Amino acid sequence: MVKNNAMAATIDREPSARRLFAVLGIGSLLGGCVVGPNYTPPLAASLAVPADYTIHIAPGAPIDLASWWQQFNDPLLTDLIARATTGNLDIAVSEARLRQARESLVQAKASLLPTVTGSASETHTAEYTKTAVVGGIPQLGGNYAFDTLSLGADASWQADIFGGNRRSVEASRASAGSAQFQLIGVRTSVAGEVASNYIAARLAQARLAIARDTLRTQDDNLDIAGWRVQAGLASSLDEEQARAQRAQTAATIPQFDTDFTSAVNRLGVLTGQAPGALRAALEVPGAIPRGPDGVAVGIPADTLRQRPDVRAAERDLATATAQIGVAQAQLYPALTITGNLATEGSKFSGLTDLITSSLFAGLSQTIFDGGRLRSEVRAARANTDAAFATYKSTVLTGLEDVENGMQAVDSAKRQQVELAIARDASNNAAIFARSQYRTGLTDFVTLLQSEQSLLSARDALASSEASQATALVQLYLALGGGWQPDAAPLAARTTDHSHD
Repeated sequence: MVKNNAMAATIDREPSARRLFAVLGIGSLLGGCVVGPNYTPPLAASLAVPADYTIHIAPGAPIDLASWWQQFNDPLLTDLIARATTGNLDIAVSEARLRQARESLVQAKASLLPTVTGSASETHTAEYTKTAVVGGIPQLGGNYAFDTLSLGADASWQADIFGGNRRSVEASRASAGSAQFQLIGVRTSVAGEVASNYIAARLAQARLAIARDTLRTQDDNLDIAGWRVQAGLASSLDEEQARAQRAQTAATIPQFDTDFTSAVNRLGVLTGQAPGALRAALEVPGAIPRGPDGVAVGIPADTLRQRPDVRAAERDLATATAQIGVAQAQLYPALTITGNLATEGSKFSGLTDLITSSLFAGLSQTIFDGGRLRSEVRAARANTDAAFATYKSTVLTGLEDVENGMQAVDSAKRQQVELAIARDASNNAAIFARSQYRTGLTDFVTLLQSEQSLLSARDALASSEASQATALVQLYLALGGGWQPDAAPLAARTTDHSHD
C-alpha cells in the first residue's frame, strides 16, 4: 500500500479552516461517483411468473389475509394465535435479529460521517532552589510553581469518493428489510403451525369420541351375542367375534389420547408456555374448525407482494447487488482527512492565547495484492447471481404452494361429500343389521361388517374434515396470509435483555 501525502502542516486556525473546507469540498465533489450496479427489482416476466393459475377452485369473497384465522369462526383458535404472536420464542429470536440488523444500518451510516475525539489535561510544575546545607541536610530556599491547562480535538474522515460506504449503507438497509420480512415469515409460519396443531387436537377428540361411541354399541352387540348363546340361538363363535371386535376398537383409544396430548403440548410450546399449560382449556370438547367454501386466490403476480419469504428473498438480492459496489470501491484510491486543534494556557481564561492546528490529507491506493480485490468483485457478482436464482426459486415455490393448496382444498371438499354419503349409508346398514340380528334374520358376521364399515366411515369423514381445514390453512399461508403487505414498517420489540 502506497500513500501520497496531500498536505501536512501546523498552522494557525484561519488558514487551517480554509484548507479544511477546500479539502472537504474536493472530497464532496469526488463523492458524487458511485461504482457498482444500481439495483432495480426484477420484473415478473424474468421470474417466469404466469398470468394465471392452472388449477381453479370456487372463488370466494375477498378477505383480510392478515387475519385469515378469523375465517374459521373459532374464538379459541383466534386466542391461541394471539398468544403465540406475543409469546413464541422463535418470534422473539427473529425480533432480536431484526434489531441487530437495524443497528448494523446505524453503524453503516456512521461511516459517512467524521469521527471526532476530544482530550483535556492539566499539568502542575514545581521548581525549588537549594540555598544551604545544615547538619548535612540540604535546605530548600525559594520555590516556583505553575499550572498548564490544555484542550484538544482530533477529527478524521474518509471521503466516500467512489461510493463504497454509500453502497454499504444500501446493503445494510436492504439487509434490515430482509430481516423484517423474515420476522413476518416466522410469525405467519407460527400462526399456521398453531392452526394445524389445533385442528389435530380437535381431530383427535373427534376420533376419540367416535371410538367411545362405537364401543358402547359394541358392548350392546356383545351382550346380544351372549344372550343368544345362552338361549341356544347362536354358537360361542358370535360372542368371541364380538369380544375381538370390541377389543380392536378399544385398542385405538390410547393412540388418539397420544395424538391429542402431542397436539396440546405443541400448542403450549408454540405460545411460549410449558407443554401442558393449555390442556385444561383444550379438554373442553370442540368441533373441527370449518372455513369458508370459497377462497379468493387472486393472480400469481400477487405472490410477489403478499408472501414475506418472497419479499425477504428480494431484499437479499438487493443486498447482494449493493455488495458489488462495496467490493468495486476497494479498487480505487481512498482519501482520508485528519486534523487536530489544540489550545494551551496557564489558566482557563487564557486558553485562547495559544491555538495550534494541523490538517493532513492522505491518498492511498492498493498497487499489488495478488488479485484479491478483483476476486472479491467477482465473488460479489457470483453471490448476486445466486441471490437472483434463490429469489426466482422462492417465487416459483410460492406459486407451487398455491397450486398445491388449491388442489388439496378442492380434493378434500369433494372427498368429504362422498364420505358423508358413505357415513349415512353405513349408519343405515348398521341399524338394519343390528335389528335383523336381534330377530335372527342375519348372521353375526354381517353385523360385525356393518359396524366396522360405520366406524371406518365416521372416522374417515372426521379425518376429511380436518384435512380440508388443514388444506385451507396451508392455502392461506401459500397466498401470503398473516400480515398486511401495505402496512407501515413493522416495529419490533425494544426490550433489552443484556446484563452489562
